[in-house]
Amino acid sequence: MQAILLAGGLGTRLRSVVSDRPKPMALIEGRPFMEYVVRGLARHGIADIIFAVGYKGSMVEEHFRDGSNLGIRASYAYEEELLGTAGAIKNAGRFVTEERFFVLNADTYYSLDYSRLAKLQAEKSLDMALVLREVDDISRYGAATLTDGMLTGFNEKLEGEKRPGTINGGVYLMDRRLLKEIPEGKVSLEQEMIPRWMKEGKRLGGFVNEGYFIDIGIPEDYFRFQEDVKKGVVSW
Repeated sequence: MQAILLAGGLGTRLRSVVSDRPKPMALIEGRPFMEYVVRGLARHGIADIIFAVGYKGSMVEEHFRDGSNLGIRASYAYEEELLGTAGAIKNAGRFVTEERFFVLNADTYYSLDYSRLAKLQAEKSLDMALVLREVDDISRYGAATLTDGMLTGFNEKLEGEKRPGTINGGVYLMDRRLLKEIPEGKVSLEQEMIPRWMKEGKRLGGFVNEGYFIDIGIPEDYFRFQEDVKKGVVSW
């Protein structure tokens, strides 16, 4: 199966500790963070990887090359300007050859069973399947809500006291036909396309995953991932 890895962001919040490379290429025990993500995909049979790159994207290509050293096939979709998440997917879509494909943020690591997402999409005939995760304090994020496996709320800002809830985990399995509906230029998947598709009645659903999750967007979590790798919490 195919996956688009979104690796085109500037990573400004991590710039204080990682200033010489794109955020997903931040080194963890001598390996780029994104290599851990790629190895995880390959273990689940997702071996055709499309790297959606921008800032210093050539560094990504120089490391992964054709992907054969990791047992994958690598392609590279360069952005001339920042396109946002949906815009980057649209730009990388020319490399998509299968009827459905995964999309992941290259600066997050999520331990999950990807086949479960594929099974859910097939069972419910979904246009898009996505993974949610539980957090202790939903007020910091936009809430994502499932009802009987179907997405009924997304990026809903909930003010008030601290309470647990579910949010978007940033892993998607998309029907190829959705590529045609994304406009050219800078477009957000989370802020624009998913809310629009929900209003239009597209079939969006998912499940809540309990596996290990980390986003290395801030220095604290970057250092925490390093420690988790050293402790063997994260396998590669």
